[in-house]
Amino acid sequence: MHLSIKIIMAYFQRLISCIFVLFLLSLAFACEARVLLDENNANDQGFVRVNGAHFELNGSPFLFNGFNSYWLMHVAAEPSERYKVSEVLREASSAGLSVCRTWAFSDGGDRALQISPGVYDERVFQGLDFVISEAKKYGIRLILSFVNNYNDFGGKAQYVQWARNAGAQINGDDDFYTNYITKNYYKNHIKKVVTRFNTITGMTYKDDSTIMAWELMNEPRNQADYSGNTLNAWVQEMASFVKSLDNKHLLEIGMEGFYGDSVPERKSINPGYQVGTDFISNHLIKEIDFATIHAYTDQWYIMLSGQSDDAQMIFMQKWMTSHWQDAKNILKKPLVLAEFGKSSRDPGYNQNIRDTFMSTIYRNIYSLAKDGGTMGGSLIWQLVAQGMENYEDGYCIELGKNPSTAGIITSQSHAMTALAHLVKI
Repeated sequence: MHLSIKIIMAYFQRLISCIFVLFLLSLAFACEARVLLDENNANDQGFVRVNGAHFELNGSPFLFNGFNSYWLMHVAAEPSERYKVSEVLREASSAGLSVCRTWAFSDGGDRALQISPGVYDERVFQGLDFVISEAKKYGIRLILSFVNNYNDFGGKAQYVQWARNAGAQINGDDDFYTNYITKNYYKNHIKKVVTRFNTITGMTYKDDSTIMAWELMNEPRNQADYSGNTLNAWVQEMASFVKSLDNKHLLEIGMEGFYGDSVPERKSINPGYQVGTDFISNHLIKEIDFATIHAYTDQWYIMLSGQSDDAQMIFMQKWMTSHWQDAKNILKKPLVLAEFGKSSRDPGYNQNIRDTFMSTIYRNIYSLAKDGGTMGGSLIWQLVAQGMENYEDGYCIELGKNPSTAGIITSQSHAMTALAHLVKI
């Protein structure tokens, strides 16, 4: 009898020990899973995301007011001029501006980042390192563009010339989109930038949430194929390539918004011509996270050139509303007005005209954003620092010298930030 009790007690002791061990193992697995989850969440923190047709930051709607300063890397390549970069970013941050679009390219020529295919100037790359570190310091997110459609800072024409030098048979600059040599040169540049180790922050670019998005090209155009099909194939190939290197950051094309053949009735909204892009089909590519439009009524619209500001504003409002409707209903992706401005070189220009123009655009942006957040924000062209007269293109704004304009910009920044907490998604 006593022997049986001893056997039973020994059995229960072993059973309890096994249960206790299983309990400890379950705790360990739970802790490990929680650590992995926390690490994943930590890695995700700070990156701007897209959720349906709106931007999000750390799980909340993200709306912004921003600006263009294409020249940041070019100036920062010279250490003695870096104070200009700091000045603009500091003043922009004080005005509540939270996104800046700038170039991550300079192909051939003065202060070239890419001197020749695959050959880079470390001094210029360190200038871009500085731009990113300063943007991080002032809480400003960056949209970095990989190449230019135009000849400024090299552009696609420089890639084509490099390919010709390598023996390629090329008909014109628009072969950039189809020639395998130019495409490989371009992919190499993308990889070089995306995987760059920042000498100041100690992070690779692809891991830095200071960067909001990559841009494939500044204002792509293709005169060899106005349908938009050639450009569509190029966007698909390059967007897939970027995402294979970096799936943390957003990606956009850099388009102006011209409609193509996919929705013929929309072509009537274009300012009298096509440029070889198709706003709808190009942005339906799944690797493209959000849509962009640009707007220069004083340059584009031939019928309105030199006419009243009211007439140009009618076109502007139609341009914005049409693309907002398409982004919301067809693309189901966020939309950004990525370039707009009022030139001081326009006939009859004065400061009040620019301020009135900007106020009207900002009101429209706010009104559209209020409806579900599809209109994510806008980027004025462009902010400069003191003593940058040689960069004057008619659109330059120096916040310290233009208090009325600075006030309008600041008000919009605060309005968009407040709206992000109120907008119904």
